[in-house]
Amino acid sequence: MQDKSEQKSMARPPIIAVMGHVDHGKTSLLDYIRKTNVVAREAGGITQSIGAYEITHNGKKITFIDTPGHEAFSKMRSRGARVADLAILVVAADEGVKPQTVESIKTLLETNTQFVVAITKIDKPNADIDKVKNELTSAGVLLEGFGGSISYQPISAKSGDHVDELLDLLLLAAEMENLTYDPQLPASGFIMEAKMDRQRGLEATLIVKNGTLRQGDPIATKSGKGKVKILENCLGKTTKELVPSAPALVIGFSELPQAGEEFVTGEAANVDLSTEHTGEINESAPRELLNKDKESLNLILKASDQGSLEAISEIIRALPSLKRAVMVVGQSVGDLNDNDVKLAISTNSKIIAFRSKTDKSSAALADANRIQIISSDIIYKLIEAVQDMLKESEGAPVIGELEVLAIFNQIKLDKQVVGGKVRTGTFRNRGNFEIVRGTDVVGTGRITNLQHKKQEAIQVTEGNECGLLCGSSVAIAVGDILVMRDTK
Repeated sequence: MQDKSEQKSMARPPIIAVMGHVDHGKTSLLDYIRKTNVVAREAGGITQSIGAYEITHNGKKITFIDTPGHEAFSKMRSRGARVADLAILVVAADEGVKPQTVESIKTLLETNTQFVVAITKIDKPNADIDKVKNELTSAGVLLEGFGGSISYQPISAKSGDHVDELLDLLLLAAEMENLTYDPQLPASGFIMEAKMDRQRGLEATLIVKNGTLRQGDPIATKSGKGKVKILENCLGKTTKELVPSAPALVIGFSELPQAGEEFVTGEAANVDLSTEHTGEINESAPRELLNKDKESLNLILKASDQGSLEAISEIIRALPSLKRAVMVVGQSVGDLNDNDVKLAISTNSKIIAFRSKTDKSSAALADANRIQIISSDIIYKLIEAVQDMLKESEGAPVIGELEVLAIFNQIKLDKQVVGGKVRTGTFRNRGNFEIVRGTDVVGTGRITNLQHKKQEAIQVTEGNECGLLCGSSVAIAVGDILVMRDTK
């Protein structure tokens, strides 16, 4: 007869983080494993939030965490490694070790996470596996046969060559870790992501690490609590219960939990955990102080989810020193709404929105009150736009001014067709500009196509008329002056 403690302990699938430099094939690898097409749906072709997926290989389950490779998402990568039991360090055979590869190695070593190396893109003409091995050795990753014990597998996510062997390595490594859980305990684990959905309310993506998560369970973290009203598995299907190491989506939090927090269920969820909350995502300074500082450049940050908000917050904090102080008035998760615009009006702020939709009424309110909104679904484009805005706010030299004489098409803000005459200097194709109405800057934009005499032009000089296909934060009007600055 088995001991009761032994009966409670059951083997659980490994949780594996996929880490590495941007565009080295992390999502493509998971794409092949899951036989789906996630890459095509990623804005800009890069992963910008943490996704968790469950697959079965040789009859055994494996949970994967896909982490972003862009440098702005360091906290999200660190979180993925902290939750994971094992990791795959992805290194492209045609590019080798890159800055985020080094950062990923550092994270894995600091969190003491066991990992295997996947050398991807071996089908590329310029692939050099030996070069990658040598660079990994220089970076402190000692592979098998190179003085160390870290397993590695060259693969092609495009053809699937040797992907099965990589999965075998992961299952072998997981067996050595002896991963178990107790199904009779209340569920516990980590919040991977949290966001506000306009139709469904507060949503939290989480990973169960112990116990059994059931629909109807009370659930809590340091910053939020509620009840598991809707429980969905990684395929988006509702279910009554989930066991480790399953990824889950939970609807039922009354307050938005913070990404990276540990969650508990059952009686432990009724204990007040809020005293330990650090409030990292809360406002960075009191609003009343910001309002009095007329010299500061005030910003409001919006993002679709907590991890994305972390990323743009980190970007703002890492900006180089400017003549004007950059102050974050407020930051929150969800779609950009009237309250955000009203806050921007009252604090004379600009709004930075990452992957957050703006409804028509909020856009109209912002336009009417000349509130600048910088928005993008792609992190590196948003960074560029913010940097351009900050340089322009410092009074970069004006290289050209254009008076808007006609509006030809204005169905969408990102595809406006206008005509005008260059008053001074030079107007350049694919350049950024400010929109000056009267004496005020009411918005910013970027030229995507510049034409002179019905031919695409690199630039148009003073005294000449031209047509612009452009996108801007507000609708351009006849009489506006478009000001282009030298932001290099």
